[in-house]
Amino acid sequence: MKIIVGIGNPGRKYERTRHNAGFMAVDAIAGSLKLDLAQEKYHALIAKGRIGADEALFAKPQTFMNESGRSVGAILRYTYATSADLVVVHDDLDLPLGTVRVKTGGGHGGHNGLRSIIEHIGTPDFVRVRVGVGRPAPGLDAADYVLSPFSADERKTAAEAVEKAGEAVTAIILDGPTKAMNRFNKQ
Repeated sequence: MKIIVGIGNPGRKYERTRHNAGFMAVDAIAGSLKLDLAQEKYHALIAKGRIGADEALFAKPQTFMNESGRSVGAILRYTYATSADLVVVHDDLDLPLGTVRVKTGGGHGGHNGLRSIIEHIGTPDFVRVRVGVGRPAPGLDAADYVLSPFSADERKTAAEAVEKAGEAVTAIILDGPTKAMNRFNKQ
């Protein structure tokens, strides 16, 4: 079983913020598969479906970003999946708005959601789909920036990036991470 996790913060207050790009991407993928992420299990909202021949569990942890690992760890333990089966979709300040990149392994890069996942599952060796949200203007706090909604001018680009992130996840499952990297990291 493949585990597709979009990380973000639960609740209406955070719904359309930059930090919730992972939630938005998983919602987009699930929507395209006619799945409803409504079941509560593993400290997350989940749905099960298929991507090609692979069974997949889609999840949006409800533990808040900084504790995402609690949920991801529970999912891996109870489904007997491994980090090799895990794809995490998350926002990334180091990428320009609208950019999507696929990465396998590596550190957390200061991202507290990734830090939590790595701590809870004991390895950084999982696939990530990074959704660029851009850097804040000079003098603006990064934490405040990621917790703010996309501006009216940014919404179309952000929506396109979320859709592209969904396509990247599908490519990872169907074609493998290397082919997905070759496709999405060139754009």
